[in-house]
Parts: sequence; structure tokens; C-alpha cells
Amino acid sequence: MPLFIGLMSGTSLDGIDAALVDIVDSRPARLLATRAVAMPEALRRQLLYLCHARQVDLAELAAAEEAFCRLQAQAVNDLLESQQLTAEHISALGSHGQTIEHAPFGHTPGSSPYTWQLDNPSLLAELTRIRVVADFRRRDLAAGGQAAPLAPAFHDALFRSDDDWQLVLNLGGFANLTLLPPRASDARVIGFDTGPANVLLDAWYQRHQEGRFDRDGQWAASGKVLPALLERLLDEAFFHRPPPKSTGREVFHLNWLDARLEGQERPRDVQATLAELSAASIAGGIELAQETAQAPGVSRLYPCGGGAHNRDLVTRLKRYLPDTEIISPDTLGWPADWLEAGAFAWLAARRLDHLPGNLPEVTGAKGPRVLGGVYAP
Repeated sequence: MPLFIGLMSGTSLDGIDAALVDIVDSRPARLLATRAVAMPEALRRQLLYLCHARQVDLAELAAAEEAFCRLQAQAVNDLLESQQLTAEHISALGSHGQTIEHAPFGHTPGSSPYTWQLDNPSLLAELTRIRVVADFRRRDLAAGGQAAPLAPAFHDALFRSDDDWQLVLNLGGFANLTLLPPRASDARVIGFDTGPANVLLDAWYQRHQEGRFDRDGQWAASGKVLPALLERLLDEAFFHRPPPKSTGREVFHLNWLDARLEGQERPRDVQATLAELSAASIAGGIELAQETAQAPGVSRLYPCGGGAHNRDLVTRLKRYLPDTEIISPDTLGWPADWLEAGAFAWLAARRLDHLPGNLPEVTGAKGPRVLGGVYAP
């Protein structure tokens, strides 16, 4: 039984997710076990600083990279121990790394596109004694793609239905969608980032409340949406850009929000407006995807990522999508929190089999590409 472990740390910087996955070509990947290791506060602050720094000290960068990789190794070793497995049982680790900057259009007009995931796969291989596949995104970027999102290829392999159009919606720091046509259709898979999901909600909450995030969206639900502010936020050029497209903290951050505030808004009303921004931009993205694919209608939506647990955000989405059934991917054997880590286990397996991991119609690359570099233990 070929076993892989996918490692994911998202833009929310809350910790390392490790997913043990059984991958055989003849059937969809199966999630066998999981392990989450929380991000130490000092490392979280250090990584968050790096995400917004214009200049960095190389020693500080190296220290953050080593601490991050040791946390990944802890997640792997804890998972193996919990399942009474050893390194020899695992074919490879698929390590996404920690995104520090993602600028698929360049940092400034006319500059070269780039994406940077902090990682040290050589150290990870040394610490775990397992082969590591890493640096998945830059091969797609080299081929003219956005390097994101990569998960739609995994969603296609896992969730496509015989008869219905379906959506998979990842609600991490940022939201990205995958529109899956029926198997019998000639239509292509569509996927792209729609904008912020939790990144602004978390940052605003941390500025005004105690804790890292607004549990269940309770604080947002206690406020009221400010229509004029929402209109200013939705005026951001990214929302009106056609796919392929992806985004990150380089566009959406607290300074971006502050520049659009008048100053007298109640913090809870801003939080409500940010939740509405996420829901409205996602709904707009879904409408754009359906128009692009000429999809007659989407019967089911599977939300995943941390935002799938935000009751207020999901309630707002339901108001925008009254004719779409929102179903937990748990019903298909994949809990909402583990799809992203599972995707990088699957991408590692694709790399070892010399198979493409990207969908050019999603990322905009010139064609299918084998993604990732391999690091021996």
C-alpha cells in the first residue's frame, strides 16, 4: 500500500497539518490519519513579519526556516508514532512550505513574477529519513503559469461526479474555487483565487480582540455591514481581473484595509463588512466560473479549510447561493481541514510517477508540467 504524507501550512499561520494518504492509481486517494501541530507564537510572529518585510536579515531568515522545518519534522514523526509506522513505510513527504510572498504578476508593474515558499527539504529529509518532494509551485511559474491554485487537479481526481456540476471551495487565509464539470462533459475544470477568506477577518480580530480568530464568526455576526465600505473594498482591481488569477498578502492586508476606512467605523461593523466581502467576492467568483464554463447550474458545493467552520461566513454564502447545496466533504471521506495537506501528498505521488501536477487551464501555464524537486533521505 503506497503511503504518502502531505504537509501544509497555510496563510493563516496556525500550524502544520500532516495527512497520511494511501494513493493507488486505480482509485481515489484515501485519507488514513492526520496530525496537526500548532505554530509556536514566536515562530508565527517571525513568519508574519517576513511576509510583510521589505528587507530581511539572512540570519533571521535562516533561523525561521530551520524552526519551520523542525516543526514539520515533529508533525511527521508524531503522525508516524501515532500509527505505529516507521520512515520505511512512507514513499515520500509532499512539503508545500510556508508561503512568504506570492506575486504572480510581479511586485511592481513590469517586474518579474515570483512565488516564494520558505522551506528546507534537505533538512526535512535529514530529520525524518524520508524522501521529500518540495518546491511545487515554481515549475508552473517557469512555464508561464500563476503557480496557483494547484489543488484543483487533486479535486478533479477526487470529487468529479458522473452527472452533476460541483464546486470545491477552499476557505483558508484566501479563498479559491474549483468548478468540476460532469465526467461525461467536454468542459474543462476551472479554478482560481477569488480573494480573501479569513486573512483580513483574522488580522482585524487580532487587532481589536483577544485570540487569533473570530470563532464561528460570532463577532462578525454581532456587527452590521457597512455598504459604502463594502463598495470601496470590492472596487479592488483583483476582483475584476479575469482568470487565471491568484493572490496573497501582497494585495490584501491591514494597510490595504486601513486606506479604505473613514476612521469612525465600529470595529465589529468592519468585521461584519469583511465577512460580507469574503462571501460577496466568492459568490462573484462562482458566477464568473459558471459563465466561463457555460455551466447550467451547480448542484453541490464542498467547503474546506478553516473557514468551513465559520458559521457566520457559511451563512452569508448560503444567502448568495440559495440554489446550491452546501455539503461537508466529510461525506466523501475527506474532512474539510485536510484536503490541502492531502493535495500535497497526491502531488508528491504524481512527481515520483513523473506525471503532471498542474492544470494549465487553471494556472495559465503553457502546458502540463511535472512539479517539484526530489530530495533523498
